[in-house]
Amino acid sequence: MTLVMGIVNVTPDSFSDGGRYLDAEAAIAQGLSLRAQGADILDVGGESTRPGAERVEPAVEQDRVLPVVRALAAAGSVVSIDTMNAATALAAVEAGARIVNDVSGGMADPGLLAAVAPTGADVILGHWRGPSADMYAKAEYGDVVAEVLGELARRMDAAAAAGIAPSRVILDPGIGFGKRGDQNWAALRGTRRLAGLGPRVLIGTSRKRFLAETLAAQSGGERAEVGEGRLDVGTAVTSVLAAQAGAWGVRVHDVASTVDALRVARAWEGEGRWTSPTRSP
Repeated sequence: MTLVMGIVNVTPDSFSDGGRYLDAEAAIAQGLSLRAQGADILDVGGESTRPGAERVEPAVEQDRVLPVVRALAAAGSVVSIDTMNAATALAAVEAGARIVNDVSGGMADPGLLAAVAPTGADVILGHWRGPSADMYAKAEYGDVVAEVLGELARRMDAAAAAGIAPSRVILDPGIGFGKRGDQNWAALRGTRRLAGLGPRVLIGTSRKRFLAETLAAQSGGERAEVGEGRLDVGTAVTSVLAAQAGAWGVRVHDVASTVDALRVARAWEGEGRWTSPTRSP
């Protein structure tokens, strides 16, 4: 069964919910609420990776996320730490995180993979072509799927060289990261091929720009006019399609709508007709 990862942004500037949960107590309450709605994993981040975002000092990042990670883990939640910093990853695992979600795939901090290897934590390797401040500078592809698969395969090799077994690796094609418009749709259509590499696959489309562009174009409006409600519908639909293509997990802001959509899709197909190559988080 495809797992649902709920997003807990402890940031002032994330593209969708920046500032809502900057206070630790608010972030903890949000995480517990997402878990009650059906989230299998809570992904806690203290540094925005939205287009144009500037880097945050690891000390600031840790001040934001560690109390939240510690409290959610103590409450029995499976916690993932969304970070590109080795020091933050290690501190979060020590505080109870069981997964390190690095959108850069270990490229932003070359020491991250080696640092995480001895901890036993699972690692999400994202497809990345550069920092958020200049995210689209290298958004040029001949064959999006082939290039994303090739670059992620190299990140798997780097993880293995650092001592991280393939069984601990989760691959993320980085929807919205260094990809424009239809490039994201092409990458999504490659989900089944990505799953064929062997490791588990995580898909994150939640409220992203390409969904707003698609919905706005179909309704004749502007991207800015597409509200969260419509984006959450688009997220739920793409999450179901990702699950049908073999995704191990989907990463979302609005857990309830995606959990419901997955439940309905399973009922339509019949339980067990399509499940991802999953193991416990």
